[in-house]
Amino acid sequence: MNNKKLVLMCVLTLSIATSCKKDFLELSNPNAVSVQDYFTSENDVLLAVNGIYQSLRSGDNIGENSGLYTDERSDDTGRNDNQSNAGEPFQFNDFSLLPSNTNLKSHWNSLYVTIYRANTLLSNIDNVKFSNPDTKAGYMAEAKFLRALIYFHLVRKWGDVPLVTKQLNTPAEIDANTFREKQSVIYAQIVADLKDALNSKLPNLQTSATTGRVTKSAINTLLGQVYLTMATTQDQTARQENLTNAKTYLTDSYNMRGFGSLSEIPYTDVFDITKKTTCKELIFQIVNIQGDPNYSSSVAFNNQAQGETINSLRTSNGVGANVTHDLINDYEANDSRMAYSVKFANHPNVKDWFVTKYRDASAQAGTNAYGGNDWILMRYADVILMLAEVNMYLGDNAAAIQYLDMVRARAGVPSYAVAMTNAAYSAKYPTLKLAILHERRVELAFEHHRWFDLLRTFTTEELVSYFKAKNQADFGIAKLSNFTTKDRYFPIPFDEYKLNPEKMYQNPGY
Repeated sequence: MNNKKLVLMCVLTLSIATSCKKDFLELSNPNAVSVQDYFTSENDVLLAVNGIYQSLRSGDNIGENSGLYTDERSDDTGRNDNQSNAGEPFQFNDFSLLPSNTNLKSHWNSLYVTIYRANTLLSNIDNVKFSNPDTKAGYMAEAKFLRALIYFHLVRKWGDVPLVTKQLNTPAEIDANTFREKQSVIYAQIVADLKDALNSKLPNLQTSATTGRVTKSAINTLLGQVYLTMATTQDQTARQENLTNAKTYLTDSYNMRGFGSLSEIPYTDVFDITKKTTCKELIFQIVNIQGDPNYSSSVAFNNQAQGETINSLRTSNGVGANVTHDLINDYEANDSRMAYSVKFANHPNVKDWFVTKYRDASAQAGTNAYGGNDWILMRYADVILMLAEVNMYLGDNAAAIQYLDMVRARAGVPSYAVAMTNAAYSAKYPTLKLAILHERRVELAFEHHRWFDLLRTFTTEELVSYFKAKNQADFGIAKLSNFTTKDRYFPIPFDEYKLNPEKMYQNPGY
């Protein structure tokens, strides 16, 4: 494939998914019809929307196996294998990432495939007559939300990136769009897409019949997170306005919840495969089908260490999902989340911690490990902790602590006020800001939030100091000493940079 096309034309004949349940995940023949001729009915549009959702599933996108681009970049997980796959995956947590890394290129490509699918739908939807205009508006809202979600990933990982909001049909159009746009412009587009989506008549919350589809709660959650990120990482002249907006949208999402206190929902229910369509904490997730060889989840088995059976009935011969001792040391005594999230593997080939947060050792998943775990992208504990964060930044520590304690109460750990009387806790988290960051770490571990939380909490220089202050012994063979200011962003993949070194300029340090 010609990289000059930025992968934006890699599906000129659109890959379309069929609708509902298992069909919601499947793709039909992408070469059966051209894009221009495809959109003739409402059902064609629905299938195209499903195709956008389907693209999220990939481990090179933001699906369950995409931790290489998030958690392994943080201080939560990593790998002690610098040989497999030419050592390229190891580069992410060793902070020795090269622009030529093929995993990096695959991630970039996959994210732009999602954007291309959204743009194709939005560019062609007017060709179809709808019996109900609200249906059309709903499909457009879903496409814009998903486009915004992916651009949010791109701008936080690479900074300035190409911005394309329409279907590109010719090499000339592609050439004209082959340049990096400033972060402020990317964020403005993300906000515009999400506000447009919020004006639709999408439901407030997902139901058992609509699990995995965008809702207004999801839109509000993402808008709140975007504004919070802008307030802490972008132009500080708009900081107060962005914080106020973040609080507004996060509060709107919180007020849509279908439960009272977070403590009503056991932590284990959030990840229970039998409750994934009924757990009221879940806001937005990628749906997987238990027992299906093509559309099941593999996260339970992939995380499992040799000699263990807690995650999956399939026998593992590896070390599973490695957990840094730095994270293990961050759990407080009697934190119920630790016992569910991690376990020490005693097998002589392992003798280390692995992830147990995602489990499906059912007969339905079987020894092939066709798990039923959905990949959770948004849930209410995240919203609550972001409300703690934004209130803290706004100077309302009392409100911030109130939200923080909602999460701590469910976990069975002392309130923040009591915890601060403990010398060990107050020494590790001397400020409310660090206490919230800690709580997010242990509450949302392995859910691909940690790296973004670090980027939002620290300036680049502070982030370097934060990593350099950690104990190298807690990170295996990955060298913390490699971490420098360059590591706030990924390098632009070399094949993209070489198209136009001036307009596709490389990030500093690479």
